[in-house]
Amino acid sequence: QQARQTLTCTMAVTVDAVAEPHSKSDEIAEAYPATAMERVNRKDQYRGGITWRVMIAAFIAANAGLIYGYSIGVTGGATTFPSWQARFFPILLQDVAADDSPYCKYDNQLLALFTSSLFLAGSIAAMGGGYFTDKFGRRVVMICGGALVLLGLILQCSAMSLGQLTAGRVIMGLGVGINIQAANMFLAEIAPYQWRGAINNMFQTFTTLGIFTGQVVTWQLLQYDIGGTTDGADWNWRLAFGICGAPGLIICIGSIFSFDSPAGLVKRGHLEEAQRVLRSIRGTDDIEAEYLDTLAARDVSNKCSNPWKTIGTLPYLPQLVIAVFMPLGQTLPGIDSVMFYSPQIFQTLGKNAETALLWAVILSGSQWVCTLIAVATVDKLGRRPLMIQGGVQMVVALVALGAMIATAGTGSDALAAAVLALMIIYAIGFAWSWGPLGWLVPTEIQPLETRSVGMAITTSTSLAITFLNGQAFPSMYCTMEYGVFLWFAAWMALATVFTIFFIPEVKNVPLEEIEELFFQHKLWGKLLAKVAAAKRMTKVDNNMELGRNSDASMQGFEQPKLVKK
Repeated sequence: QQARQTLTCTMAVTVDAVAEPHSKSDEIAEAYPATAMERVNRKDQYRGGITWRVMIAAFIAANAGLIYGYSIGVTGGATTFPSWQARFFPILLQDVAADDSPYCKYDNQLLALFTSSLFLAGSIAAMGGGYFTDKFGRRVVMICGGALVLLGLILQCSAMSLGQLTAGRVIMGLGVGINIQAANMFLAEIAPYQWRGAINNMFQTFTTLGIFTGQVVTWQLLQYDIGGTTDGADWNWRLAFGICGAPGLIICIGSIFSFDSPAGLVKRGHLEEAQRVLRSIRGTDDIEAEYLDTLAARDVSNKCSNPWKTIGTLPYLPQLVIAVFMPLGQTLPGIDSVMFYSPQIFQTLGKNAETALLWAVILSGSQWVCTLIAVATVDKLGRRPLMIQGGVQMVVALVALGAMIATAGTGSDALAAAVLALMIIYAIGFAWSWGPLGWLVPTEIQPLETRSVGMAITTSTSLAITFLNGQAFPSMYCTMEYGVFLWFAAWMALATVFTIFFIPEVKNVPLEEIEELFFQHKLWGKLLAKVAAAKRMTKVDNNMELGRNSDASMQGFEQPKLVKK
């Protein structure tokens, strides 16, 4: 009741204030809204749109997804090269020739550890990325991430031993982890709120493009393989790995000439540069409303001395739960394992290496094309409808896939074709739903004070589960056979139910206003009822404090004390 009375009183007070003199504060004072409540919700006053600078910067940052996807696509294919197996896993050639069980051809834990080591390293690096993106900015982190990717590739392409090959993959994984975390934040923060879904989904579009490209490359280079021997020039798999250096160079060198996000600059106190960047990427000088909202978010953020502790408190419980559950829903249904081991899955169904790689190309190509559907529709249809529809589609496809393999066994051409069709249905359902939105939603729902640590948690959890899936899938496929697809279906069903009850729709809502949706949510609102009024008052107070001295804020000067006229 006290908060309500205070809020009512505050709404009635016009923020015509008498400030201590400042040389520039009077120049733009009349350009700002008059009342405190007008400052709390003013997305209609945001000006500008998509500019070429936004698109170029988004292209550079989205190469983090291209690196991630290519590393999935190329490794799954290159590990089927007999020359690669002869150099690093000669026992694998013997196992493939001697093993009578089609499901256990690639059940090699050392091989699984090598392939999944990238994700483990990325998971560890992402946890530290939350600190570095706040301390040094998103752009600097992407530069360093690109450099680590290039260093890891050099070691892998020149590897003559399994130790050097694995070391290179681990170093590359460190770069992948911090790049994913920084790039998704950067894309969400530079995008106009009306187009945030489409621009942020560029990351997943590039990820699926990377998977497709990696599998096309390995399919084409397989014909040049020298066979199961270490004699001769085994350049084909080295070239396949090395091509990933192209997006690594783009994100490393391109970020040097790019800019940091306005929110990141404001958080670190670079206010003049933040204004310059915001004017440039919006294509207008009328940035006051968006800039002041960012300043208000910065003021709340600065009161949180320890964001890791803050995100664990009651007011941020929805953000913490979603930051953890979204990557679980994205990875536990097994998409990375299926895409990674798709050539091996098709080989267990009786296809030779070349045909298995060709089918993997068809699968990843379908996924990439359908990711574009999410880019085109996410800001029109919203996040929840796509996630629910995609989740139902994936559950149906996985159950049908498991049932078909259980009843028909292996070795039939008709079965193999039906499995490919169901895997495509499964993959495209993921492509326009949980694939891109598994990164977009966790980025959007975090306020500025917990955005870096929230994305660190999301990225680290996603890569950690991908590591566990990659490590466990060969053994699960060997022991559970068709049951592994039913296991994935159960997790997807759980993720879909979670979406229905716990994730609000954030379409066309600015980042600074999304927190209010949790206060109004049917379930979260009841839990947060006691803190909602207090947090609303904090926003009002912060916006009133800006008052007619916003020009001083824009120049980085200390806020003068305001008094009522």
